[in-house]
Amino acid sequence: MSLSGKTAIVTGSSSGIGAAVARALADAGARVAGGARRLDRLEEVDVALELDVTDPESCERFVEAAVAELGGLDILVNNAGLAFGRDPFWEGTEDEEQAVIETNLNGVLRMTRLCLPHIRDGGHIVNMGSVAGRQAYERGAVYITSKFAVRGFTYALREDLLGRPIHLTTVDPGLVGGTEFSKIRFHGDEEKARRVYEGVEPLTADDIAECVLFAVTRPHRVNIDEIVVKALAQSSAVRIHREE
Repeated sequence: MSLSGKTAIVTGSSSGIGAAVARALADAGARVAGGARRLDRLEEVDVALELDVTDPESCERFVEAAVAELGGLDILVNNAGLAFGRDPFWEGTEDEEQAVIETNLNGVLRMTRLCLPHIRDGGHIVNMGSVAGRQAYERGAVYITSKFAVRGFTYALREDLLGRPIHLTTVDPGLVGGTEFSKIRFHGDEEKARRVYEGVEPLTADDIAECVLFAVTRPHRVNIDEIVVKALAQSSAVRIHREE
């Protein structure tokens, strides 16, 4: 599973799954450029650069600098993402909707478009999806919409890239603990965030990073279209067996 001589970009790599993916790729031998808004927390990367995927100019600056520092690009991991609230759709706000769609969907489109001219033959794009992009559930309409769109984009891009030797994978995690995802979703309410993982052993960020590493280290002839991974105690996006 060596990535010696390869280069990678990981968005949203200041914490959680992004940091774990950056670390896994680096441990496998890749040189990694990480991007995040919190530049001071980019600790797992060779090249640390500020990045706001919702800002086109920030993305352009980041890609230009990252590719120059890395000397080319083999792997792009579109990981940056977030959610807000678990309320009925009509109780959300337009500002929150825009933040979710801009980060989870437009950020993926933007970074992919900017990076594609630099990705070398045999390269790989990994989009971080979610089980929420496979099965709708109540009180999560905007986040679910964004992740369904990421899955659709991944398959549509696969069609456009057919004939060009670039691999493309979506990784769809279920319940992942030990990250800031739920804390951000509940606007810093740590008690609400804690209850999401109560009575269940969730996946870890390292579990997801191992899935990414598996996908990007297959033989050239192999494309892993998608990886769906849930905690053993989780059968669907919201159906979870919790111990008393």
